[in-house]
Amino acid sequence: MNVRKGGVAIKELHVISTGQQTRAQFVSIIKDIHPYIDFVHLREPSWTDNEMIEAIDLLIEEGVPRNKLVVNTRVNVAHVMKTYGIQLTNESMDVTEVKKFYRHLRVGCSVHSVKEAIDAAGHGADYLIYGHIFETGSKPGIAPRGVKQLEEVTHNTTAPVIAIGGITPENAQLVLQSGASGIAVLSGILLARDPLKAVKKYQECLAGGIK
Repeated sequence: MNVRKGGVAIKELHVISTGQQTRAQFVSIIKDIHPYIDFVHLREPSWTDNEMIEAIDLLIEEGVPRNKLVVNTRVNVAHVMKTYGIQLTNESMDVTEVKKFYRHLRVGCSVHSVKEAIDAAGHGADYLIYGHIFETGSKPGIAPRGVKQLEEVTHNTTAPVIAIGGITPENAQLVLQSGASGIAVLSGILLARDPLKAVKKYQECLAGGIK
C-alpha cells in the first residue's frame, strides 16, 4: 500500500495470524489495530473453510476493510469472500493459474531463496514474502537467512519483497535498508501484552521514527 506521509513513502506492515489464538481473540485484536496496518493475513491451517469464512465475516462486521484481508493458500475462500489478496506457498496453487482465473486477487508468494523469488516474480506474483530473516521461535533449529540474503533477493527481483521472521522495531531498519518494501509480523504484535502499543511502535519504525 505504501501510504505517503509528508511526501515520504511509508513501508507496508503485514500482520499474520499466529495459529495460537481463537477466532474471537484474533478478531478482537485486529479490530483495534487495523488502522495501523496495511494487511492482515489469515494463515490458520487448522481452521475449516467455513471457520475461515466466519472469521472474515466477523472482521468485516467489526469494521476491518475487506481490502486489508489476505487469505493464505485457500483461493476458493479468497474468491468467495472477495478479499484483497491470496498468499501462496510452494505447496499451494500455482501463481500462474491464480493470475489466470482470479484476476481480481492480489497474489503474494512465500519464497525462501533468490531462485524462488525470481521464479515467482516471473510468473506474475504481485509481491513476495521472504524469510526468515532473524532467529524466531516459530522456526526452531533453522538458521535465519539474514539481511545479506534478503538484500540479494531484493536486488534480483522487481517484485516488492516483504521480510518476515524475528523482526522487531529495533532491527526493522536493517531490513528496510536491505531493500525490503515492508515487514510481516506475527507474535511481535498479536501475542504482545499490549498489541495496540506494539503495532504503533512498529508503525513508528516504518515511518523512520526508530533507529
